[in-house]
Amino acid sequence: MRILLAEDSTLLREALTALVERLGHSVVATAHDADELRRVYGRMDAGCDRPDLIVTDVRMPPQNRDDGLAAALSIRRQSPTQPVLVLSQYIADRYARDLLTLPGGAIGYLLKDRISRVNDFARSLVTVQEGGTVIDPDVVQHLLRPRDRGPLATLTPRERDVLELMADGKSNSEIAASLVVSDASVRKHVGNIFSKLGLGPVEENRRVKAVLTYLHDSRQ
Repeated sequence: MRILLAEDSTLLREALTALVERLGHSVVATAHDADELRRVYGRMDAGCDRPDLIVTDVRMPPQNRDDGLAAALSIRRQSPTQPVLVLSQYIADRYARDLLTLPGGAIGYLLKDRISRVNDFARSLVTVQEGGTVIDPDVVQHLLRPRDRGPLATLTPRERDVLELMADGKSNSEIAASLVVSDASVRKHVGNIFSKLGLGPVEENRRVKAVLTYLHDSRQ
């Protein structure tokens, strides 16, 4: 995997570079602030030179606020399929919701203390690069406002089993194998979950929003 890494701390940038290379990936370019991240990405041709994944800090120069996350959003508007994983020491309310509700997946938001769990971090890199979504549980707890738990309480035990496996990142076919049911049965359960949670057919990122609801309920 070819990674563009944006991190203003030289020490952490070098440590992350060493880690991802130990995991078998390649850091093809680095940036020390949000403006440089935009410039470096802009210089890459829209073909083989584009990175497979952008990994960026949230708080970066020039303003040392949510500049890295804002740059990631800007890049995704320019290239809607570009996978992006943001890392942060804190949860940035201002842009985090915008990032996590982007259509198309290939998005991740992890707190930096998760990096020490190397196997989980390695899986997160691959999941986001392959088009999945990875959300730190603490981010979920912070961003989701308390809501009526009624809709989740209406799920059947089997629907809750399916939703739990969705939260583990499993595909419909993997859920079917885990529960020893047919793919059609899983699709029916997933449709029921969306309906009971008020996630209609035109709702974007229905799967992610259903998982967020489940994770928030679990944390409660």
